[in-house]
Amino acid sequence: MNSLKQLGENTWKQFEKDLSNENWDILSSNLSNENLYKDLLQNSTSFVCENGTGDLIGMSFLVASGNPTEIYNEKQCYIRFVTVSEKYKGLNIGQKLTEECIEFARKNGEKKIALHTSEFMDKARYIYEKLGFKIIKEIEPRYGKKYWLYEMSL
Repeated sequence: MNSLKQLGENTWKQFEKDLSNENWDILSSNLSNENLYKDLLQNSTSFVCENGTGDLIGMSFLVASGNPTEIYNEKQCYIRFVTVSEKYKGLNIGQKLTEECIEFARKNGEKKIALHTSEFMDKARYIYEKLGFKIIKEIEPRYGKKYWLYEMSL
């Protein structure tokens, strides 16, 4: 749990400059809340990547269909919180974690996989679109930024 939280806090700090001080404070508070990680661990399948010394350097989570939210419908499984340590950017770890989620979803008979991402996450959007995700709609802004719901049929 501590390693997940530390990875989230450290990695997402790169977006501080993209947000207003007020919105960064809200996001930072969310990232330091242990309940976020407890919820992800309890309600999803976790995928992690470690380096050669066992340090956690990447993570993603897949929530099965039948767990709708204000963003996702009951027919969609969805990917949450794809995160890769800054030190390991450019090694396709984020893409591999996303591919692992897609493959797991396929093996488990899911029909639709979704995720949401923001205008300030250019590298992530590129990966998702390269893998076949399509924007299906713009969703309510978060942290003062545009967000889109992406989906892919499996």
